[in-house]
Amino acid sequence: MSDYDVVIVGGGPAGLAAGLYAARMNLKTVLVDRGALGGQLLNTELIEDYPGIETILGSELATKMGDHARKFGLLVRDFEPVKEIDVEGDQLGPSWPRSRANTKVVRLESGQELRAPALIMAAGGLPRYLDVPGEKAFWGRGVSYCAVCDGAFFKGQELAVVGGGDAAVEEGDFLTRYASKVYILHRRHELRAQPILVDRARANPKIEFILGSAVKEIAGDEKVKAIRYEQGGSARELPVGGVFIFIGFVPNSGLFKVHIDHDEGGYIITGRDMQTSVEGIWAVGDVRAQLTKQIATAVGDGTTAAVAASLYVTSLKDAARA
Repeated sequence: MSDYDVVIVGGGPAGLAAGLYAARMNLKTVLVDRGALGGQLLNTELIEDYPGIETILGSELATKMGDHARKFGLLVRDFEPVKEIDVEGDQLGPSWPRSRANTKVVRLESGQELRAPALIMAAGGLPRYLDVPGEKAFWGRGVSYCAVCDGAFFKGQELAVVGGGDAAVEEGDFLTRYASKVYILHRRHELRAQPILVDRARANPKIEFILGSAVKEIAGDEKVKAIRYEQGGSARELPVGGVFIFIGFVPNSGLFKVHIDHDEGGYIITGRDMQTSVEGIWAVGDVRAQLTKQIATAVGDGTTAAVAASLYVTSLKDAARA
């Protein structure tokens, strides 16, 4: 027996959009998340690229999205980490008859289980680590993966940001609100961030880029004191009070006990309706393979998956009544 029509794992923009649409279509839907609703929105201070909203705080948009979805009856279980996702019965591919669909089981770390014929995976991912000496030792003592969360603790200090993508450049720019100087270190000689972000950072007198640099160690005593790196074959050391790391993240596709087709980075491969290689399972947002990782695309993913899941669940109910 299924407890719900749809279970959504992950409460970021993709999961919340899916929850809103699924609940609005009168599907019994529950969303579970390991933390507070919002996902990466909670790590973004200011949002300026969501259509129709010129500027809004990430935390404010998260609250609005959550309240909107709840209005239509979405059940939310936040601060409930998921241990694993399984499938009861045969593992069916997308070409199998829907009448033979299986039950998706979400096992929580608390020991509880949530069951539904349809599951929407929106769990995003975790930060990718540098894996250099001192990174783990100084985590929370100068090493951070969230500028919005921790930037205010470093007022007046010189900081290092590691990475060359959008997140690294954006967060480096944000940190100049607190820091006296921000160094952005990137292992390549060219940045991967959008040109508009790079131009804004280069115009900021507090930011200095150190390109072609390979970080070798994060050093300190009770807290971070320096970052050590190689550049042009020479070993260098930069005195800083904190190191913020933004080199990507690892998708949470490893929660599945069943095989789901994915690319070499672990990102789940989907069709145009967001369905995965297992019937009745959809993947949306940052956990799936896609070109861009933006709020607008995450919301679109969630909407598409919810509509597809609604059609799927309805077909199962029709088949059961026949």
